[in-house]
Amino acid sequence: MSGTPGGPVLVEMRALAVEGARAALLTLNRPDALNAIDWDLLHALDAALDSVAADESVRCLLVTGAGRAFSAGGDLKGYIALQRDPVRFPQFVDDLHRIFGRLRRLRVPAVALVNGVTAAGGLELLLGCDVAFAAESARIGDGHLNFGQMGGGGVLTLLPRLIGIQKAAELLFTGRFLDAAEAERYGLVSRVVADGELLGAGLEFAEQVARKSPLAVANAKEVMASIWSDALPLDAGLRFERERNAYYCLTSEDAPEGLQAFSEKRTPRFRGR
Repeated sequence: MSGTPGGPVLVEMRALAVEGARAALLTLNRPDALNAIDWDLLHALDAALDSVAADESVRCLLVTGAGRAFSAGGDLKGYIALQRDPVRFPQFVDDLHRIFGRLRRLRVPAVALVNGVTAAGGLELLLGCDVAFAAESARIGDGHLNFGQMGGGGVLTLLPRLIGIQKAAELLFTGRFLDAAEAERYGLVSRVVADGELLGAGLEFAEQVARKSPLAVANAKEVMASIWSDALPLDAGLRFERERNAYYCLTSEDAPEGLQAFSEKRTPRFRGR
């Protein structure tokens, strides 16, 4: 632990312009350790995600880091003992997979606000999010092999799916770090903004999401993420999309409300039902 007040993960709710809607801002809070990921941070992140999942006013999750790093990855000093433990080390990796995987299963979009150094487990956290915005000063890479490690928290599976096998192999085998502009060209982040504008960009995105039906957003996220993560064949993906679309449109209150609002030239009043 770095001793920073407030615990290893800070949770802040930001009110949005849509009545009753908020964005949840989770900040990794070990700046003295470049927000290195240890068990305390994982447990705190797990608890924070519990609160986000239980709060229906939350329309978007923003994840960032305190200080000059998003996250430099695992706590390598702590790994010296942990990696020699045949019980605790696999359990730690299992917890990391489970907790990072929760980001993909949330009903709301999860956005990584990449504010600085991002490596190894930090990159795996980014890959768990639906969208990533980067500050101009961000530096993003894997780096496991630089210290005799290998990816185990999802990077070997998710990075090739996101940016392609050749670009992923180059980054993994060289341990090279991308600047923010390169990361955008690689498709690792969707947008680059000035350092002082990163949180504002995240909140602007959250505002746009909050104007949509939360039920439609949740369904669209689940379908898209499932098709991508499960690498469904084209026909299977289209079938899944078609079936979920029919179920949502035929059973929800929000789908007909959106059409009625369009016909009456007014703002929709979505209830998430």
